Amino acid sequence: MSYPHFSSISRSFAPGWFAAVMGTGVLSMSTLALSARWPLLAGPAEVLHWFNVLLFALLAVPWLTRWLRFPQAAMQTLQHPVQANFYPTFSIALLVLAAQWVQFGPYVGAALFFWWAGVILHFVFSFAVLFFMFRGEHVALDHVTPAKFIPAVGLVVMPLAGGPLLAHMDGALREWALTANIVGLGAGSMMYLGLLGLTLQRKYLHKPAQGILTPTVWIHLAPIGVIPVSFMNLAEHFPFPVVREIAAVLMALVWGFGVWWLVMASLLTWSAKAAGQLPFALSWWGFTFPLGAFAVESLRLYKIFGWNSMLVIGVLAWLMLCGFWSLTLWRTARGVLSGGIFQPHP
Repeated sequence: MSYPHFSSISRSFAPGWFAAVMGTGVLSMSTLALSARWPLLAGPAEVLHWFNVLLFALLAVPWLTRWLRFPQAAMQTLQHPVQANFYPTFSIALLVLAAQWVQFGPYVGAALFFWWAGVILHFVFSFAVLFFMFRGEHVALDHVTPAKFIPAVGLVVMPLAGGPLLAHMDGALREWALTANIVGLGAGSMMYLGLLGLTLQRKYLHKPAQGILTPTVWIHLAPIGVIPVSFMNLAEHFPFPVVREIAAVLMALVWGFGVWWLVMASLLTWSAKAAGQLPFALSWWGFTFPLGAFAVESLRLYKIFGWNSMLVIGVLAWLMLCGFWSLTLWRTARGVLSGGIFQPHP
């Protein structure tokens, strides 16, 4: 089998590729957070940061080429009941990079550029993806997986960098940025609650999502990890001290659900692997960002409560993230070198 030409790669370029940027970004930031306790991790965290910037730049070329040269193929994916959910990974990647630029530096100019670009583009994608789903009749229960959370995840990710960046804005710009953060967090949180019920309905009453969709069970941890942290970031800018106390309690309760789901996702994944139902695919990157989001949430809670149990669970999640990320990167690199990963999946 000959290696595919760039035009073939860009024509069929999967929108889910940017989950790799999301996962690598959260690994770099969680590693940086742990470097406060173990300084030796500061170097690897910096390497991961710059590697992720390069990774985004490389993936952006075929992604943008597809929209420019093959808009019909891109639009067809945007209207697909499953694949469309992965398009917002591009805008989420921009928001994750903004958060990286805040933590590694900070490089405020770069962070503001990536954040505003990510916010605008993600609002566009969140409306476009859901518009086609709400307007059509092509979505069936078989298509309902936690991948449906991805547009909502991007909305709640906005305050991760948006909260700290408010300190670098003033006047009307700051007011609009704060409003964008509130709209994103509010809309994404309510969407997650509705979709949570829908996905649990499938798990109770319908056949499970298996095969290449098995890793999507981990996506639950993304909103669980991000929503409380984003709430804390915004609460610091509200003139009501009690809001910060409420945010800490909410954060702990949602984190508790995350601990439970971490075990459940592990059991379901192990069961799928034992049954031979876990083939490698790009969807494996779905393991990484949710685990990283939960690890970051755990470490943030440890700073607030000072409980060693939260630290231990956070470090455990980080170690699992390192394992999943390393394995997935290795398998992805092999697929890229062989060209097999660019072949359309049956």
